[in-house]
Amino acid sequence: MAENRKKFDKKGAGNMDEIAKTLFAPIYPMIAQNIIDRFGITEGICIDLGSGPASLAIAVAAQSDLEVIALDFSDHMHEAASRNIADAGLSGRIRLLRGDVHDIPLADDTADLIISRGSMFFWDDVHRAFREIYRVLKPDGRTYIGGGFGNRELRDSISAEMIRRNPDWKEFNRKNISPENVARFRTVLEEIGVPSFDIIHGDEGFWIVIAKTTGGALP
Repeated sequence: MAENRKKFDKKGAGNMDEIAKTLFAPIYPMIAQNIIDRFGITEGICIDLGSGPASLAIAVAAQSDLEVIALDFSDHMHEAASRNIADAGLSGRIRLLRGDVHDIPLADDTADLIISRGSMFFWDDVHRAFREIYRVLKPDGRTYIGGGFGNRELRDSISAEMIRRNPDWKEFNRKNISPENVARFRTVLEEIGVPSFDIIHGDEGFWIVIAKTTGGALP
């Protein structure tokens, strides 16, 4: 985790906040719309894991009546998120929580919806992380965890610009959403005994949808 945390120091947090507000700005409302359209979950508790500057948390709160917990380990990210949440007029709807996905500081069966864009590619121990996610998800809750741009048009236009800015990004992104990586995460979920899940791999991105069964802790 130490190496990954360096990516989210003050400078890294500032860079992420800037790109989220500019090039990536259109994707968060689209992803939020995809989530709400797919599950119809508009009330209750939503947790945004690795929430960064809270761009997805803000988009989900703006399109629903969900109370959103924006969880991130970085104080620098929370500084940016706090400003963004206030600017969006959503301070009463989004709560910042400092924490790590490998040890989520919330009770069992807390969340109706757990979301995350981009963070799982940086997790050190995906087995432990998904065990924690399953623990805090409510029975009949859903997850939408992975990466993507919401639709094909946004994917193609933003990817072209990211490659223009940094040619190495193409390979980084390819690995994240590759069939091999999809298979790796499928194996992880099977190994920890998640009984009901689906993996979306298409124009909207690569997303893991877990449906927690009633009464079910993992074996």
